[in-house]
Amino acid sequence: MYAKYIKREIADLNGTGKTQAYYKMQLKPKSFEEFVSQCAREGNMEESQILAVMSLVSEKLALCMSEGFSVKLDGIGTFNAKLGMRIDMLQDAFEPGESSHNAKSIEVTGVGYRADKDLIRKTSRQCMLKRGGVSRIKKPKLTLDERIQKALDFLQKNMFMRVPDYVRLTGLSRTTAAQELRKLALTPSSGITSRGQRSQKYYVLKSL
Repeated sequence: MYAKYIKREIADLNGTGKTQAYYKMQLKPKSFEEFVSQCAREGNMEESQILAVMSLVSEKLALCMSEGFSVKLDGIGTFNAKLGMRIDMLQDAFEPGESSHNAKSIEVTGVGYRADKDLIRKTSRQCMLKRGGVSRIKKPKLTLDERIQKALDFLQKNMFMRVPDYVRLTGLSRTTAAQELRKLALTPSSGITSRGQRSQKYYVLKSL
C-alpha cells in the first residue's frame, strides 16, 4: 500500500524572495482496535492477549518513567519523562526574590521518545511513497516589524507570551510562529527573550 507525501511551501517572511519547502507524510488514522486486531491476526494470537500485554507495558512504562528511569524497548525506542513548570506557577517566576522553584511547582508535562534505529530502518524499507499534493502557506498580511510590535504590545500588558498567543496576534501557523519566536529571542534588538525549554518555553520582555 502506498503512503502519500505532501510538499509544504512556506512563503518568505522576510522579503528575501526565497520560498522554504519541506515534505510531510499525509497521515491516515488507524484506531487502537484496528491495530490490536491486525497484531492478533498476523501473530496468530487472541486479541485479549495483545490487549493484556499492551496494557501491562503501558502501566509499567509509566511506573519506570515516574521513578526517573529511561526505558529502552528494543526495536521500538527509548522513553523518558519530561518535566516542566506548572502553567499556574509561571507567574511566580516573575516575583521578586524567586530564583528557584520547589517540587510542587514542577510536574511531568510529556514523554520524550527517541525511535530505535531498527524501527526507522524497517519503516523506511517498507514505505512506498507517492505524491499527495502541495500545501502552500501564504505570506502573512503583517510585516515582520508589525508582528514584533504586536508581540511587544502584548508583553507590555501581560507578564509572558506563549506560541499560541503569537499565533493569534500574527495569523502565522503554529510551526512558523514558533520558529519566528525562537529567532526573535536570539536577536538582541527585538526586545524579546525566552525562558524555559521546549513545551514549557515562554517569552518575556528583555531586561534593560
